[in-house]
Amino acid sequence: MAKPDPSEYNPFFERYIGEVSDGDILEILTSQLESFVDFLASIGEERASLRYASGKWSIKQVVGHVVDTERIFGARALAIVRGERAPLPPFEQDEYVEEANFDDRTLASLTAEFENLRRSHLVLFGSFDDRLWLRKGMAGGNEVSVRAIAWILAGHLIHHEGVVRDLYL
Repeated sequence: MAKPDPSEYNPFFERYIGEVSDGDILEILTSQLESFVDFLASIGEERASLRYASGKWSIKQVVGHVVDTERIFGARALAIVRGERAPLPPFEQDEYVEEANFDDRTLASLTAEFENLRRSHLVLFGSFDDRLWLRKGMAGGNEVSVRAIAWILAGHLIHHEGVVRDLYL
């Protein structure tokens, strides 16, 4: 499956979609599952509360944000393929992180949550035919295709793993 056309998503998301190599998006998402879990295990609990600067998210908060985004965008894909016509709400990432208490959790629990969500999404996305991948809906005030959602999830993970590697470790 080809990358989504720019008409399938808000231009803001090009920064994520552009991070993803061409290829089978299900294979990319599967590969990320394994590599991200391994990456998080390499960080360890002792470094998971690290912040690279005052007022910045901790590593656990970054991972929690990735988990929230995985959950929200997966729910958006499900709603769109099931024919939801109502606009899906946006989410304010900073407010979500502030309310989540990610720093009170272990990195292992956040990793497990990500792993379970990604596996669930792989099963869901694997059930889509060509028609469903191209279905569009309104999310966060913008039209988006299901195909774009999958690519956004992949690119979002690449982006945040890179942030952790570059700024925290």
